[in-house]
Amino acid sequence: MDLGLKDRVYVVTGASRGLGLASARALVEDGAKVLITARDEKTLKEAAAELGPGALPVTSDNADPAAAARLIATAREHFGRFDGVLISVGGPAPGFVADNTDEQWQSAFDAVFLGAVRIARAAADELDEGGVIGFVLSASVHEPIPGLTISNGLRPGLAGFAKSLADELGPRGIRVVGLLPSRIDTDRVRQLDELSGDAEATRAANESRIPLRRYGTPEEFGRTAAFLLSPAASYLTGVMLPVDGGARHGF
Repeated sequence: MDLGLKDRVYVVTGASRGLGLASARALVEDGAKVLITARDEKTLKEAAAELGPGALPVTSDNADPAAAARLIATAREHFGRFDGVLISVGGPAPGFVADNTDEQWQSAFDAVFLGAVRIARAAADELDEGGVIGFVLSASVHEPIPGLTISNGLRPGLAGFAKSLADELGPRGIRVVGLLPSRIDTDRVRQLDELSGDAEATRAANESRIPLRRYGTPEEFGRTAAFLLSPAASYLTGVMLPVDGGARHGF
């Protein structure tokens, strides 16, 4: 199936590893060009080298108020166009209500929530008909995840923002989509499993509750993201798509 991605240009944040990198890889493999961003310059350059000439690394922090306009302008200057953005960011600090500090909440709000809102608004101003804004969110949009209180507080709010944005941008032909990963086999998820003190047992218990009985791979997530961002998904907007092996049992 031709997704229609050839020579389209996307900005992908949080793309030096994990789900952001997997999504950027899938886009490039299908012919798109990507401007990838992350805070760590070294790992970002390594990711760009892996992706090849279709990727441009730009060190950036989602919490920086000036980042969004700079990234979009750089994408246009380097690749000649701008077709969409996938907003991904590393997960907030784990912890329960009593554990997380005001500083952790503020830092996560700036990077995960307000940073994403700023990037989405900047993209909305720059995109034409056929453009797309994607959010990498979490299964916590539908159900809180124990030990991830900050994420539980912020991700559902972003999903609400994304749904509102989809309604507002739809008449202009601009789509807004969300992806809700659960147990995808990334460094982040493995670290969360290790917090229990027995990562192997925790993983086995989690897999037993997933209908497909396994964690997903970053590649599976990336291919799903590439499809949602592509012209092949041109009649999908406002959706919050679980990428979870069936772990969400509700409709």
